[in-house]
Amino acid sequence: MPSSLEGQSIIIEVINGKNLEVPSGRIPAGIYVLINVNLRRRWKSAIKVLSSDTSVMWGETVTLPLSLSPEFSLDIRASFEFDRILGNGELIGELKMTWDELLDHGDEPFNLSFPPVRGVHPSLTLKVAVVHSCENQDSALLDSTIDCEIARDTDAGHSQFAQYVTSEMVSHLNNAVEHFQSALDQCPVGHPDHATALTNLAWARLKGYIRNDFQDIGSVTSLFREALGLRPQGHSDHPLSLYHLSEALNWRSRRESTAIYIDESAQLYCKLLPLCPEGTYLHSIAAGASGVDYVINECNDIPANASDKDICLRQTMLQLCPLGHQSHPKALDKLSSALRSRFQQCGSIDDIDESIRVGREAVSLCPEGDSFLNNLAVSLQHRFNHQGRSHDLDEGISLHEKVLLLRPVGHRYRSGSLNNLGSALCTRFRQCGDIGDINKAISLRREALMLRPPGNSLRYNALYNLAFTLQTRYDKLDINEDIDEAVDLYHTLLRSIRLDNPTRHKLLYKLSSALSSRFKNTQNSEDVEEAIRLCQESLQALPSLHPDRYFCHARLQQAYLSRYHIQHNPTDLSSAVEQFRLASVHPTQGFPERIKEAIDWARQAEVYQHESALEAYQICLELFDNHVMTRSSIISRREAATAFRGAQSLPVDAASCAIRRDNLRQAVELGEHGRGQQWSLASRLRTPLEDLESTGPELACKFSELSKSLSDAQGCAILTDRAAADVAAIEYRRLTEQWRDAVTEIRNLEGFSRFLLPPSYEDLQAAASQGPVIILIASQYSCNAIIVPMSGEPHNVHFPRLALAHLKKLKDDFGKAIKQAAGMRPQERRKDLQELLRTVWDTIMLPIVNVLERDLKLRYRSRIWLCPTADFTSIPLHAANSFRMKADGSGPEYCMEDLYICSYTPTLSALIRAQQAMKKRVPPSFVVIGQGQPGAGQGKALLAVDSELELVRKLVPAMANPTTLSGDDATRAGALEALEQNTWVHLACHGKQDYEQPYNSHFAMKDTPLTLLDIMEKDIPHAEFAFLSACHTAVGDEKTPDEVIHLAAGLQFSGFKSVIGTLWEVDDSVAKHVVKAFYEKMFESLDSEDGGVMDCTKAARALNHATYSVRKEVPLEQRIVFIHIGV
Repeated sequence: MPSSLEGQSIIIEVINGKNLEVPSGRIPAGIYVLINVNLRRRWKSAIKVLSSDTSVMWGETVTLPLSLSPEFSLDIRASFEFDRILGNGELIGELKMTWDELLDHGDEPFNLSFPPVRGVHPSLTLKVAVVHSCENQDSALLDSTIDCEIARDTDAGHSQFAQYVTSEMVSHLNNAVEHFQSALDQCPVGHPDHATALTNLAWARLKGYIRNDFQDIGSVTSLFREALGLRPQGHSDHPLSLYHLSEALNWRSRRESTAIYIDESAQLYCKLLPLCPEGTYLHSIAAGASGVDYVINECNDIPANASDKDICLRQTMLQLCPLGHQSHPKALDKLSSALRSRFQQCGSIDDIDESIRVGREAVSLCPEGDSFLNNLAVSLQHRFNHQGRSHDLDEGISLHEKVLLLRPVGHRYRSGSLNNLGSALCTRFRQCGDIGDINKAISLRREALMLRPPGNSLRYNALYNLAFTLQTRYDKLDINEDIDEAVDLYHTLLRSIRLDNPTRHKLLYKLSSALSSRFKNTQNSEDVEEAIRLCQESLQALPSLHPDRYFCHARLQQAYLSRYHIQHNPTDLSSAVEQFRLASVHPTQGFPERIKEAIDWARQAEVYQHESALEAYQICLELFDNHVMTRSSIISRREAATAFRGAQSLPVDAASCAIRRDNLRQAVELGEHGRGQQWSLASRLRTPLEDLESTGPELACKFSELSKSLSDAQGCAILTDRAAADVAAIEYRRLTEQWRDAVTEIRNLEGFSRFLLPPSYEDLQAAASQGPVIILIASQYSCNAIIVPMSGEPHNVHFPRLALAHLKKLKDDFGKAIKQAAGMRPQERRKDLQELLRTVWDTIMLPIVNVLERDLKLRYRSRIWLCPTADFTSIPLHAANSFRMKADGSGPEYCMEDLYICSYTPTLSALIRAQQAMKKRVPPSFVVIGQGQPGAGQGKALLAVDSELELVRKLVPAMANPTTLSGDDATRAGALEALEQNTWVHLACHGKQDYEQPYNSHFAMKDTPLTLLDIMEKDIPHAEFAFLSACHTAVGDEKTPDEVIHLAAGLQFSGFKSVIGTLWEVDDSVAKHVVKAFYEKMFESLDSEDGGVMDCTKAARALNHATYSVRKEVPLEQRIVFIHIGV
């Protein structure tokens, strides 16, 4: 050492390191620098995390006395522990040099290059300077490592392992394992270095396993698991232990092809990645091709299944490849498929909704991805089968057509697309009956079969699909060749399928159905015997809650009923009914399928006069109720109600069935349950809670809030954005489930056991508190009236001369007669109309009057309420008249308007709600709304409107504070506001009933129409009376006459207790005569100075008086057009 350096020290700044490859390739916990000054003294830097570019930043400075030794060694070492290093780790590079050689680099930073490792030269960037020595400058120096057996074995193991990796000589591996095992033997359970010793041994063995020099991978994973257990979350070496175990599991998965290992590895990576900051070497390896990417690819290659474990794995995959990752769309698609599979197994609507949501997300990221489009289409078709939403089927077909274009002739997956589109078209054929759909479906599936020749692994599916499509066409069109070919194909498949095939049960019940269909034609008993046996075998193969058990029951019913139809064995009929029952109530099948089965049950029970008919009707109505309740928009509810063939007449047929079994109370209950369902569902969300508030105030508040949320969420229109519509539907269903839970909770309270249940006869009889209610039943099985008296049992009035066909003709004839009368002069006799009203009197109303007089002893001029159903709703029952003279010639015979004051009610429940609401009254306010000059496209000008408004304004007493809304002010918004702010309303304008979509029925305003939907959204509990001087305000639609969806009913639902509406077109030039006579009578005894009260319950009598008093000025059809609804 030069004498000039004596008594001086050197400052060494370790700035960074680059190309720091570990010779063994093992991932280090960190890298450190070691300066060995002499045999006894050394300096060690901090252990720093290796970056993804194999560099490390230290920025550490040490001052060393130059007097200790003329030479030193500089090591770069890899540590495999953060917490507590065992031994010195693995050597990356070593340089031996003198202080002079170091100082020769001057005062600026410089690089020191080390011998190459794995093809690159590790290097350190240093900076050095000389300073004068002072006391304690060697305090940074540590004593050399305490010489111990554990450390020596560990260092020797690292050295031998590195040589094994570079030389591939097994002897070095054996030596490394021997040293690491020795270290482990010296670190028993409880020793602070036990986890480190376990890890070193396991890693050496894993490398040997990878190179086929070691076979026992089970022991490797066990060692890593034990080490991980000793390094829980929060431990500095926890991330590295996660990586070690996942790496071992990955390699085990590669060799053994077992999904369980890749599943566990995926979960470990989900825990590991958040603990590895981006930019670190561990993160780059863990997230790279041999880490996460390998796991993702392996998982995506595993076929999706219905298990909860598989779905959990798919959800884990999404965590491993978030949005932006190249595998994210495929991971979404796999999760979607797994959820769909579980839906097929368990029938949970949540699963198929989530499958579609996730599938849409995958498609949005890859709009032209044919497999993503295909899987979304398949999920949509599954949901259609379960929920019956037509837009799902339409969207699915559109997507399948797009996929087929993306898979032209020669594409490897074209046959699958042909089959899938064929399936969707086959489904639409069963729904809509378009022969073009089924013929195209068969053509597509024959083409698919050609692409799957004998020996093709997917030929089975192609044969199965073709057989089912042929059977579907036969069931509708009776083409014998179709059913024979279908049966032959099914038998071929049955001979080839393994007994343990998870889809075998489907083949069994499909073949059973085909055989039953053929039996009806051939009456070959062998067919039906085999059909029954196959279904029974299929049932035995399925767990009790499997959704497909529904199809087994349905097909078994089909077989029993087919045999009964030919052989007339009562046991077969009983067996068929039991299978009807089991299918209809199967909890994991969707409502549409169960409703179809229940409808068929009711129809067959009627045909064979089986005692279960009433039960079938009851189950059917309950299913309908639950099904419609799931729809999140008012319009979609009506779509759901009209989607089933034969469902329109269910309420009246159910009531007729009860009548024919002499159970009039149940007839009233069933008719009410199935009738006015839309209003009933909506009214549940506006249920008064006074009694509940006194018993359970917190529960009442909870129910009220949920009802409001559900009402707000239900919406009026169907969203065109399908993804947004799905989200809305899912949220609506979530609220519905919470609402139902609250209802269940309320029913558990004493005295509330029937809260919101379909009302009993005792409940419904309250509607007759002010006078009898006459329910007119128009069924294909019988036409009757049920009179519900103020007390006691209901009375049945049979119409022996009236069948449903006669009633339909009567309705049509009225339509023609009204049109004819509109073109006649006011003075001309309406002969045809009078003849029809005479028929109504003789055939319908006279038998009812006889019971009212004879049995109920009802006084003349008493009030009665008519509750017509089906085709009765289009007939002016209140105007029935014999138009004959009395036998003694003293004058005309009495007619309905002479005998009783007639009102109408859509349902008994609606009348009860109106009666109960009358208990709360507020000071009256009257608004007259008129629009004689409606906006474009809403009708011609009404010249008499302004004079009618002025007339009404003069007749309304001052105590009602009458106001007028007309001209430019009579807009949609203005009219809605007026309805909300006033208790009494007179509305004169165009009214239009939309027969295709009755919720679009409207009043014509200056800007845009005021629709029924607008009115339904309003809750106006203080409203009392509305006079609708407009056309078609009290007539429903053809598809759902028993829903009574019209403008007058909408106003009643929104809160108006008493409403005057019209059955057909009103002539505004003569309507004013009825209006004048009505209001004069309505307010004749009202004297505000004497404290008189405006009473909407007088409206029916006032209308009766008005139509009678104007009989000379107003033609017949314009007098009877007005009807009263409500209290």
